[in-house]
Amino acid sequence: VQLQASGGGMVQAGGSLRLSCAASGRTFSVYAMHWFRQAPGKEREFVAAVSWSGGTTQYGDSVRGRFTISRTNAKNTVYLQMNSLKPEDTAVYYCAAANTIVVLPTLMNYWGKGTLVTVSS
Repeated sequence: VQLQASGGGMVQAGGSLRLSCAASGRTFSVYAMHWFRQAPGKEREFVAAVSWSGGTTQYGDSVRGRFTISRTNAKNTVYLQMNSLKPEDTAVYYCAAANTIVVLPTLMNYWGKGTLVTVSS
């Protein structure tokens, strides 16, 4: 599976962005899809995940209630709607695929290149 994230950019605190991750290659719909982020000097952090069917989601504590993950299997795409953004959300955001929902980045099967999100105060 090849993954390509897009939609990053610069936004003011309180604003919104929607990230997309388009998949190609092997069957997208069999994988649980994840978003991670990594800020400068920090470890890669779990943000959100969605099951292969879209019926189950999981969020990191720092984004729960502000971010929403979703997927459209017909379009081989997973989304991350980010609302009420804070400066501490500034990071490179990565999409990744795994056989099931897991929060450890080391357990991902596939990674996409990241997209930078910058939130100014």
